[in-house]
Order: sequence, then structure tokens, then C-alpha cells
Amino acid sequence: MTAIGKANANASRAFFVRMLTRDISVEDCILDLLDNAVDSAWKQLGKKPLTIMGGPDFSNIRIDLKFDANSFRIADNCGGMSLESAKNYAFTFGRSEPDPEDTGEFSIGVYGIGLKRAVFKIGTMIAITSTYGKGRTKEAFVVPINAKTWVKGTSRDWDFPIESAPTLPESGLKIEVTGLTPLAEVTFGDPEFEPNLKRTIARDYALHFNKGLKVFVNGERVRGEEFKLYESNEFTPQFAEWRETVDGKVINVQIVAGFAFPPPADNNPTDRGEREDKSGWYVACNGRIVMAADKSYYSVWGDDFPLWHPQYTGFFGLIMFTTDHTELLPLTTTKRNVDLSSLVYRRARPRMKESTRAWITYTNNRKSDQLAAEEAERNAQRTSIFAVKPQPKFELPTIKKSRQRESSIQFSMLKERITVLAKAFGNINMSNREVGVKAFEYAYEDLVEE
Repeated sequence: MTAIGKANANASRAFFVRMLTRDISVEDCILDLLDNAVDSAWKQLGKKPLTIMGGPDFSNIRIDLKFDANSFRIADNCGGMSLESAKNYAFTFGRSEPDPEDTGEFSIGVYGIGLKRAVFKIGTMIAITSTYGKGRTKEAFVVPINAKTWVKGTSRDWDFPIESAPTLPESGLKIEVTGLTPLAEVTFGDPEFEPNLKRTIARDYALHFNKGLKVFVNGERVRGEEFKLYESNEFTPQFAEWRETVDGKVINVQIVAGFAFPPPADNNPTDRGEREDKSGWYVACNGRIVMAADKSYYSVWGDDFPLWHPQYTGFFGLIMFTTDHTELLPLTTTKRNVDLSSLVYRRARPRMKESTRAWITYTNNRKSDQLAAEEAERNAQRTSIFAVKPQPKFELPTIKKSRQRESSIQFSMLKERITVLAKAFGNINMSNREVGVKAFEYAYEDLVEE
């Protein structure tokens, strides 16, 4: 056959950017930029794996976020980006060649698209300034990007300019964005966005905060969320670890699971609230929580296993995958969920089900003698997951099912009268249920047993 021409298969810049940014939220873009800063700090700190019991010291690392309805800025002291990396690797769309400075060891970033995707999602006038080096031997440059102009370009040369710049006070990266996209403008102008972002950062980087990481949002320091479990002679949280091997590459796995909150009284919706919101399974990849308080088949619920029920409120499980082969981590590109096709994750799910099953069994049996269970729960003390001792299984009190049939009695009374009766029984802090049971026993003894 005779060639008569070529079909143009080149993508337009505008289309490529639109596809790159369409399926990610502004919040996830900010988390991507935080991930990049943490990864950079990791390289400076010696690339030690972050685990429940160990990891690098982040106490000298600081990341500042500032934003309003007109602009966005993130600055860090995490070591910066070298000129060589900026020229040849950092701004490519995807990783065609590995960056020799980025060994990938115990990092969070996988696909090499986070920086570009984030800044294009947030705004159109972008300045990325880096100071790199140690002591007096430092270099600095800025990559200015006018996204509106750049996406209209028709050249096959997609490069960005690099210009000299004054050095920053410390080696690190500063990203400034103005000309916000309509979505970013609305998002940053929403009064609920900032507190929600702080809560997400506090949760998703809880392990980094435990090692000293400092993150500031609009001048206010974010404090890491504290994960605690109850311990006693009867309640013993699980803390186990093992190794998985995929194609000769090692993935370290740690799991901690236990009793985090008292179960709700008689499945009362008003007795759940925040406790139910924080119950469930958490998954961390190289220290970053990518799935939180999950109650779906993405962790263990359903799919030949019981569906989540409010009765199970109080269960907490965290499973962490750590490896210097980042491509084996079971996370999605948005880092907000797990990849169910991941081999290492599929191998871990049976172990996750074991500890979950222990809690399901306990909450089922708990109904037979709820007062005894509540007393055992009150005698337990909360301890940080970072202080939990190695224990292969999640141990709970043994509650035997009663052979006698039981039925519930439900009625409403004025709160003031319940409080007065509790005081008359000698304990003003009794729960409504305890007051009701005590009142029934009192009436039964007086009218029946006599």
C-alpha cells in the first residue's frame, strides 16, 4: 500500500489539562502538594520508613498554607527542587524517565502528576520558586506559568520557562497561585472549607504529626488527630506486623485494631454521632492515610461479610503498608481510596476480617448482659495507638449468651425526673438506661417478688 498522509494524534494542551484535572477536588490537590513536601523532607531525613512505632524525626519540618478567595500559597523548608530535576523531570506530564534524585523510597507520590494537576486545578497565574542546596552553596530559580496562555499554544514543545530568582530563607519550595479558577475561588471562599481541610490534614497526616511535622493553615497550626484504643485486663488491642513479597519486592504491613468508643445504647441514633463517624477501617500507605473510617466493601464490610451496622460503632482498625517500591502501594491516583485489585491489599483483607469479626461477636453477645459489658468498658483506659504493645489478636471480654428470652421496654420521661430518680438511687451520673433498669428491678421486687 502507498502512504498518502498521517492522521494527527497529538492532544491539545487544553484537552490534556482538562482531563488531568477533572476527577480531583481542590482539597485533594492541596493534599497532593503536601505529599510532595513531605516526600522532599523524607529525602532530607534519610528515607526511613514511617511506621506506627518508628520513623524519621519531622520536628524541624514546617509547611505553611495560605489561601483566600483571590490567591493560594504553599511554602516549605523541605529541601527544595534542584535545577536539574526541574529541567528534566519535575514538570513532565507523567514519568517517562526516573528522576535520579527521586529514588522513590518510602514516598507517597506515585505517578508524577500531582504538582502539575494541582496548580492547574487551582489557578492560571502560577509561580513555583525553589531554593536547593546546603550552607552557602544554594541555587534558586522560579518557574512562572501563565496557564491561559500556555494551554492555547499549538507547538509540540510543552516546556515551561525557568528563570533565576532570589534564594528563599531556607531550602524549600514556594508555590504561589493567583487568577484562581472559578471552582477554587468558590472553594476558598466557602467558610466551611478551611475547618474541613484542617480536620482532613489532622487525620490523614496523623502519623507524621506524631513524629513532629508542623503544618500551618492560614497562620494556625494544625494538630494531628489522636487515635486511641481502650485497654484493660479484658480489652487488649491488636498490634501485629508481617511482610508480603510481590515479584521479589518487600512490603511491610502493620495492623492495629481495637475498641475505640463505647457502643451506642440500644442502637440509639442520638447516642452515635461523632463516634460512628470515626469508627471503621483506616488504610495508610507509607504513613499517609488514604482511606478513613470506611464502612463499605472497600475495607471488609459486605461481600460475604456482614454489612456495617450502627451496632458496630466503636470499632477502629488501621492497616499500614510501607515499602520503598511505591508502585506496589494499594492507593488510587487521588489517594482518597484503595485499589481493590492490589495484590498486597487482597492478601491483607482476611486478617482485617479476623479483628472485625471479634468486635462483631462481642457486640452481638453484649446484648445478653449489657450492664456487665458497660462496667467492663468503664474500667478500661484509653491509650494511644503509638503505645500499643505487640499482640497477635484483638482480645475482648467473653460474654455468654443468655438462654432466657429478653425484650426491651422503651418509654420517654422528662429529663428532670430521670435526673432526680438517678440521684435518689445514689448515682446522679447513671445513664438513662441504667435508671430504667434500676426502676424496673425496684418495682419488680416490690410488686412481684414480695
